[in-house]
Amino acid sequence: MLDLALIFLLVTITWYWWDTMLCKEIARKAGKDACDRANTQFLDDTVEKKKIWVRRNHLGKLELCRLFFFEFTSDGSQRYQGRIVILGKQVSELEMDAYRI
Repeated sequence: MLDLALIFLLVTITWYWWDTMLCKEIARKAGKDACDRANTQFLDDTVEKKKIWVRRNHLGKLELCRLFFFEFTSDGSQRYQGRIVILGKQVSELEMDAYRI
């Protein structure tokens, strides 16, 4: 019985890690695309996961929701922050701080 519990725990941890890496890549691409559309530079080519919680999607199904932050610049001298919310595997919100043009 203990072996089965350990296998279940290992599978759950592996799934969570894999799902988080997939969502991180979705968020990174969304942040980079948003910066390209805004003619700004996506800094460090990465996003940082800040928070994870459970939320209902538009169909009422519970899904993991993750908040990622990224940094960008418009003039090369000042960093600004952006936020991306991933609900399930979809970008549900994307915001960028006001920045100098």
